[in-house]
Amino acid sequence: MDKLRLGLALTGSYCSFGKLEAVLDALCAQFDILPIFSENAQRDSRFGEGAHWMALLAERTGHAPVTSIAQAEPLGPKGMIDVLAIVPCTGNTLGKLSHGITDTAVTMAAKGHLRNGKPLVIGVSTNDGLGASAENIGRLLVRKNVFFVPFGQDDPAAKPTSLSCDYGRIAPAVLAASQGRQLQPILV
Repeated sequence: MDKLRLGLALTGSYCSFGKLEAVLDALCAQFDILPIFSENAQRDSRFGEGAHWMALLAERTGHAPVTSIAQAEPLGPKGMIDVLAIVPCTGNTLGKLSHGITDTAVTMAAKGHLRNGKPLVIGVSTNDGLGASAENIGRLLVRKNVFFVPFGQDDPAAKPTSLSCDYGRIAPAVLAASQGRQLQPILV
């Protein structure tokens, strides 16, 4: 049986890239992954160079990353992926998704993918998840074909509004979404 084709989109939560790297080999063993990078995710940060992360995902997945709106646009119409997972998904991207703003490679991929009625999986990673981004999470929780990697507070004492997904549950969340189900429990 062919592997499920997974679009794996990264947004600018740079501190989370290492968490994704820790589960990347297991994801690659299970899915045929097409990496997608938002324009911010391609930039250098104190957590590493953007070129390093793009090369790492290209090497591990065997696919060159999608890095522009123009490259992302055909993903939906041509049915190039079965499930799209945005992990990590920043508060900025959550807001854009909940309000239909399409101005990055990742939001374009999501728009085209959802247009075809295919599942979108969101792996939250934002310091304001229980603050300004809470409204956007709520709006997306009730959207058709939008699912979440289970998430919770990652450091309640030092960062009381911060939320992060459970990176070890990305694969089960993707499989559940491919069957039209939300992996439970959603709050961990």
